[in-house]
Amino acid sequence: MIRGRKAWATAIAVLTVAGVAPAGAYAAPAPPEIPTATAAQNTGNALPPGWRIAGEDGRNHLEWRAPKPVPMGDARVEFRANGELVGVPEPQDDGRTFRLPMDAVRTADLDDLQVQAAGRRLDEAPDAGTSRKAEPPAPKLPSKLPAGTVDPGKAGKYATTTGEYSLSSVRLPGLPAPVEMRGVVVAPKKAPGKRPVALFLHGRHSTCYVPGKSEETSIDWPCAKGSKPIPSHRGYLRDQKLLASQGYVTVSISANGINGQDWNAEDGGAQARSSLIRNHLGRWADWAAKPASAPAAVRKGPKTDLSRVLLVGHSRGGEGVNRAVMDSLYKPPAAQDGYRSKARWKIRGTVHIGPTIFGQNPVPDVPSLTILPGCDGDVSDLQGQVFTDGTRGVSRGKALHSSVYMVGANHNYFNTEWTLGQAKAPADDDFWHEPESPDPLCSPGAAGRLSANQQHKAGATYIAAAARLFVGGDDRVRQLVDGTGRRAPSADPARVLTHAVGGNRGAGFLPDDPQGPLKVSGAKLCDAVAPGRSACMSEKDPGSSPHFAQWRPEHEAGRRAVALDWKKPGTVARVTPKKPLSVKGAKSLALRVAVPPNTSGTRFDVSVKDTKGKRAKLGSVRIDGLPGTDRTTSYWAQEVRVPLTAATRAKLNLGKVAALELTPRSRSGKAWLMDAWSWKPGTPAVKAAPLARVDIGRLTVKEGDAGVITYKVPVRTTGKNAGAVRLYVVDPDTGSSTGRLVKVGPGTAGIDVKVKVVGNKRYGWDKPHDILVKAVRGTVIGADAGGVTAQNDDPMPKVTVEPVAADVTEGAPLTWRISLSEKADIEIWTLAQLVPVTGGRPELSTADVDQEWLSQLVEEVPNPAIPLSKVEYGTLWTTVPAGEQSAELTVPTIRDQVKEPAEYVRLQPTDDEGEPLGPPLEGTVRDAP
Repeated sequence: MIRGRKAWATAIAVLTVAGVAPAGAYAAPAPPEIPTATAAQNTGNALPPGWRIAGEDGRNHLEWRAPKPVPMGDARVEFRANGELVGVPEPQDDGRTFRLPMDAVRTADLDDLQVQAAGRRLDEAPDAGTSRKAEPPAPKLPSKLPAGTVDPGKAGKYATTTGEYSLSSVRLPGLPAPVEMRGVVVAPKKAPGKRPVALFLHGRHSTCYVPGKSEETSIDWPCAKGSKPIPSHRGYLRDQKLLASQGYVTVSISANGINGQDWNAEDGGAQARSSLIRNHLGRWADWAAKPASAPAAVRKGPKTDLSRVLLVGHSRGGEGVNRAVMDSLYKPPAAQDGYRSKARWKIRGTVHIGPTIFGQNPVPDVPSLTILPGCDGDVSDLQGQVFTDGTRGVSRGKALHSSVYMVGANHNYFNTEWTLGQAKAPADDDFWHEPESPDPLCSPGAAGRLSANQQHKAGATYIAAAARLFVGGDDRVRQLVDGTGRRAPSADPARVLTHAVGGNRGAGFLPDDPQGPLKVSGAKLCDAVAPGRSACMSEKDPGSSPHFAQWRPEHEAGRRAVALDWKKPGTVARVTPKKPLSVKGAKSLALRVAVPPNTSGTRFDVSVKDTKGKRAKLGSVRIDGLPGTDRTTSYWAQEVRVPLTAATRAKLNLGKVAALELTPRSRSGKAWLMDAWSWKPGTPAVKAAPLARVDIGRLTVKEGDAGVITYKVPVRTTGKNAGAVRLYVVDPDTGSSTGRLVKVGPGTAGIDVKVKVVGNKRYGWDKPHDILVKAVRGTVIGADAGGVTAQNDDPMPKVTVEPVAADVTEGAPLTWRISLSEKADIEIWTLAQLVPVTGGRPELSTADVDQEWLSQLVEEVPNPAIPLSKVEYGTLWTTVPAGEQSAELTVPTIRDQVKEPAEYVRLQPTDDEGEPLGPPLEGTVRDAP
């Protein structure tokens, strides 16, 4: 447990010992896994295992080193403390080390420091702190659903042709090196007329490999001499061939140049990926206008119809295609954009495969299908669920947004170039399998785990389903993806469940309704992301829910569900919207309800009441939990429907439905109602609404030497209509945030956040004043985070060391004073290593010093005693507190009854690599008279 930045997050100091200044030398803390003794004898100062403060090029970095390489993935590696984001570290070339500059740390409170990726702890092994006495049974798989009337996974009638193009690289804002323009094209042969286009974008993966060496990959860009680019863009050839056989012209594009440079992008590279996609689409528009100018790989295929485009993105590619849709409809800020021309295409739908969505900013008015892999070990929180949930209430609600939960699928195997045994470059199974504690659902060979080929085939089937529904307009496919409960036989043996929002759903009971919260009795209106008792799930609930994937704040207001927890049947949970709902013309009521994994037989009666109190039981539903373990994200809502015929027979006023009631019939249990909607079959036409677009910028300023200067956070809002967002302002000292609803667009005050920067002449960290925004109604969000960063512009103080009591009688402490040339706003620390005494003189031993102090240097007190220079962990560090100018380094001695000559101790000031800084300090301890 870390006690906070005050305990350890200190500056590397230029050190002067006894008036001798070693030029350019720096001191830094020892690796945290090594215990150290401190002047204050405070055992709470140590970092957790694997952590340290490292110095490089005159800067302090918070560093974590994994015990083994961390495969490069799409989930963003984050340092977090107390649930708040500390910062996004830079991965180092060894694949194990992650560094965050201390001046980029976003909070001063660093208790409970953790490394996370998509909500999963990387600094803690699976099942840490637990032991499995027996192997748990394999979770039961869902029953096989009835087959749908069509099967989009069947190959079409066209033969296919494959080729590749490589164009001049492009420069994208924020990326130092140019990005490649390369695509592999698979097209139908002899297909008549103009054909629709499907563009694929892979996710974040290693960029380069060394042929013949099974472990040598990197995230370099461009690739170093002797290595080759990993052809991630060639990993969807099977999917492309299926679509091409059905008449689509397909292209899969390479994004290694972004993957190698996006670690520090505030949006995780989403804008860069959008720019790359639109650069390719722009070229395809050029080639459609002038076919003779197209590369040979394009000319071999039929003419294209760019008014019918499907985008398919895997992992960070999923977030990239979402941003490309947004940027095609609502123009992004020019300074952030790498494609400045007008969109000459129309995107009819998107497919997201195990996607990230760091900004939680889906485009509401373009249909989407999101594949959620049940055994995803990379984007393990399944945050892509936000592509469905995050569209509710934002716009017209006519675009269908489908979530496809695929039991037994991992993250990587949708791409053959990321698949073990199929890829040219080194590849792995991303699920975090531990041989000593295998997961009964997702470890290799488990009964519920899909093979690589089974998974890829199932993925291709649902990509084709999206193409056929969104681009082809075949409504027969809808039942495979919208929660109706039909399967595509080509995806067998995969067990696939679906639910959806939008489409022909009408008025709904929405826990996070922007018009106002629901009233709930017999249950609890809970917060999707929150600390404490208001949270929808607690630490007692094993596993996690994709519906509650964390965004940026620790507590997110306005994002809710209805939590039911009953001990006996018949406990009515009543949900009352702020205004009565009209369900006229609907066929059924569609509910999305999650129950705990591996449970069975959870049953509810579903009833509605109108404004006159008339009540009708619509029917009963049964829900069995998904298969899951404590390593999976299986609290996922299943769609159940009850017909409205009983309400019609009871003559309820369907234009004024006042309440929804769920009455559990199971003996006890838990459930979470995400929402309920009036539903009827069909897929309505979709037209994007003219929404307001909001992008948050970042202003970086010098703090100055004195006075207070007020700055305004840069915010760009475009569009002809007004809307609403939820704004969060982050406290730079604590990392906690406060949120409020803000109206934006014409006729509103908009987002107006002012920041006061106080100037001084004291050294300190850069101070970020961050704000965050999320769409609520009538808006889309491009850059969801930004603010004002006040840069430190003062030099680091120099440190001098001088003896205070370097010659003492036993029982008195040896003492040196550590002094700063100037006070600092942060702590400054120095290191000293216990080293052997020279000249054959007697050395102070472990029996001569305070035993509590000694306990910080040894695992066990040695017996017999040994010289201090031979202790296991001989690093002493001293902190000068913020606002003070000196501290003391002490070696506390004890008085004994043994007559002995003078004894000596030597302390060598060092940097964080153990290199000497100036001459050693020497102390003498004499017998008491």
